[in-house]
Amino acid sequence: MLSEYYEQIEAVVMNLTLLVLFALIGFAIHDVLKKNDVPLVGRVVVYVVLFLGCAGFIAKGLIQIFYESSGV
Repeated sequence: MLSEYYEQIEAVVMNLTLLVLFALIGFAIHDVLKKNDVPLVGRVVVYVVLFLGCAGFIAKGLIQIFYESSGV
């Protein structure tokens, strides 16, 4: 049974790993910004850049799903 779903399990684990990685990066950045008393504008810029990085991985996943479902 495991060999039948190997690719699906691998994809789910990779997506969860990326989610955990981005969460840990977010926590580390939040800690550094908090300890150094960064102004609000700087915090917003840093979080927007972090979000855009995450959005790229989300867009890649959605594009991959659409391509695979259409048979490309």
